[in-house]
Amino acid sequence: MKQPNRIDSQPAFLLSATPWRETSLLAELFSRDYGRVAVVARSARKRQSELRGVLVPFVPVQVAWYGKEELKTLHRVEWLGGWPQPQGRALLSGLYVNELVQKLTAREDPQPALYEALRQVMRTLCTEPNHAAVLRRFEWTLLTLAGYAPDLQKDSAGCPVEADRQYWLRPEHAVLPLEQRHSLTPAEVQPGVAVDGDVLIQLQNGEFTDTAALQQARRITRLLLDFRLPEGIKSRQVLQQIQAFR
Repeated sequence: MKQPNRIDSQPAFLLSATPWRETSLLAELFSRDYGRVAVVARSARKRQSELRGVLVPFVPVQVAWYGKEELKTLHRVEWLGGWPQPQGRALLSGLYVNELVQKLTAREDPQPALYEALRQVMRTLCTEPNHAAVLRRFEWTLLTLAGYAPDLQKDSAGCPVEADRQYWLRPEHAVLPLEQRHSLTPAEVQPGVAVDGDVLIQLQNGEFTDTAALQQARRITRLLLDFRLPEGIKSRQVLQQIQAFR
């Protein structure tokens, strides 16, 4: 007999999992059609559990769950194949991406476009050596879909952003031509960052011409993410600690 409120055959990624009671897990999934979903994976930590080795992060899985409350019961997980687990810095980048999704999305808010972006970034992290561009594209997609990204096509006066001009970018404001920054009060100026117009256009389009453009794009997304997550991003802090000892 089919359980009430059951969802079958839903592609998803595991964002996080923590031990619960003696043998179970509390997990956060990001699914294609239902967004972020909290589930309990009963007996998942038992050695003979069918979920062991299948319910893993960074790769797509197909899941089924049921339940009327916010915390669902995970019924089944199936391996969809795809790619190997990330290693080294790519592993930290994968943890970083999962942390952003978990912190900047609401539960049960369907976002198929974000699921596709998550699938693309995970595939690149796990299979390709260079990750900077795909991480910037993912960050910008997430910020845009969450409603936290400023308009990069027009400035504060409604004029099109020009590639050969510089701008001052601040959270929750339209970009301002850099020469007009003096019109802001000290409290209004910060937090902010000076950026080239061509980098704004590249970030909007998701295509970057060189390392310098990627570095500027990183400053933009970091500013916006830090503004939204003042408590910090744990995975980034771990990477910074590792780099400090090199």
